[in-house]
Amino acid sequence: MTFIDTVPEECAEGATAAMYARNCADHGYIPNFVKAFSHRPGVMDSFDRLLDSIKQNMNLRRYELVTMAAAKELKSSYCMLAHGSVLMRDYFSAEQLRTIADNPAVSELDEADKAVMLFAAKVVRDATSVTADDVKCLRKHGLSEADIFDVASAAAVRCFISKTADALGALPDSKFGVLEPELKEVLVVGRPISD
Repeated sequence: MTFIDTVPEECAEGATAAMYARNCADHGYIPNFVKAFSHRPGVMDSFDRLLDSIKQNMNLRRYELVTMAAAKELKSSYCMLAHGSVLMRDYFSAEQLRTIADNPAVSELDEADKAVMLFAAKVVRDATSVTADDVKCLRKHGLSEADIFDVASAAAVRCFISKTADALGALPDSKFGVLEPELKEVLVVGRPISD
């Protein structure tokens, strides 16, 4: 499910076998994006450590909203589907999630969440366009300086994993095919779900 030949599970050794085993334990299978890293499992390990260091300082709901805003801007179906599924499982109904994914500005999110998603999208779209007023808006909604750093870094780190997976042709896992059609319509913003 990628443009490059990946290491088959039965041939995996060392760090690749360990990466596969961890992900199989977490997900019940080896996701396509993980297979894309099969030749460089150390890169995936480093990414996971960086991501953990960012997430440990954030409220998980906020992290997932930031990630969704970043993924939409990146046209990453994989990340929209994966993180949208977390948001739907833990925080929102399918209808609420559909509205948030389609247009957070008209959703039931509070103004702070809307501002965070707008900021995250702007970071991904063109970080050089972020202004002091954008940061001031986040402060107005109660974010501390450290919170603002967390939002910026969570949005920026999404660029690495989404761009790498898409550049290597990793399709979103077939498990996402079970989502209702109206939800898939707003979450599949780039590559299609794998068969």
